[in-house]
Amino acid sequence: MFLVTGGAGFIGSNIVASLNEAGSTDVVVSDVLGRDDAKWRNLAKHQVADIVPPLELMPWLESRKLDAVIHMGAISDTTATDGDLVMENNFRLSLRLLDWCTATRTPFIYASSAATYGDGSIGFDDDWSLDALRKLKPMNLYGWSKHLFDLVLVDRYVKKEKMPPHWIGLKFFNVFGPNEYHKGHMASVLAKVVETAKLGKPVRLFKSHRDGIADGDQRRDFIYVDDAISVLRWLLEATGINGIFNVGTGKAESFRDMINAMFKALHLPANIEYIDMPEAIRGQYQYFTEARVERLRGAGYNAGFMPLEAAVHQYVTGYLNRDDRYR
Repeated sequence: MFLVTGGAGFIGSNIVASLNEAGSTDVVVSDVLGRDDAKWRNLAKHQVADIVPPLELMPWLESRKLDAVIHMGAISDTTATDGDLVMENNFRLSLRLLDWCTATRTPFIYASSAATYGDGSIGFDDDWSLDALRKLKPMNLYGWSKHLFDLVLVDRYVKKEKMPPHWIGLKFFNVFGPNEYHKGHMASVLAKVVETAKLGKPVRLFKSHRDGIADGDQRRDFIYVDDAISVLRWLLEATGINGIFNVGTGKAESFRDMINAMFKALHLPANIEYIDMPEAIRGQYQYFTEARVERLRGAGYNAGFMPLEAAVHQYVTGYLNRDDRYR
């Protein structure tokens, strides 16, 4: 039996789908479905053994035996400002699950984030030594909550305190793909603008406010969700490996590249309009993210990553441009 926290969310529901496709139907989801239909539809095509509200999770875990805890649940909004709520959901619950996995000898896989790298001025190297982690300066509450848990976990490991038999942290970069529709302003740009493009209206991207960088040439390490899940599944089964790994392609590409690929997939001429970036976010806007993936490769992961244009084509033609957009 697998527990997937955040299992009705974007990455979580794709994990449930992947486990089902591999023959595992004894999958328990912990999540809040809410009052609209966005999140339950993420699970509607899949089989789960139970759906446990997060507030009931720790009592539910008593006397349970699991194959692994896959902890994706979090408040992932980078603009969140309720520190107490974010820390309870992203940090303290993670600690409780870590303690439970330690006590029960259960493998523990959890979502960290590329947001822990802050403005990227010191790079995106997933060196998880305490010295390296302590140099990172996240720019928002979400990134800090993830960073703080990374620090606590690694500190315990270094001190040779009791730990789960297998543990992995995943620093996800810009993951995009089906089932992200409930995320609102935190969904990928692609998911938010495809309907605009289909209506023949211009897609708006931010102008650059930095010398030497063209409008729309702000770059991210975009990784299709199927590739991100492949990394997770491989690390889950690589029981001799522990550590924190970047989950990205290792290649930064521009928002303009992504949107041009979308127009191509829709068989429409490119129609992009560049607008001023709001002043409120200019000071903390990241112009470049690119995962270092040498440690992942060094651990033995040798699968490729789908090129951006191919990934966008699959997402647009297989999901976004269909009546049923869900995986």
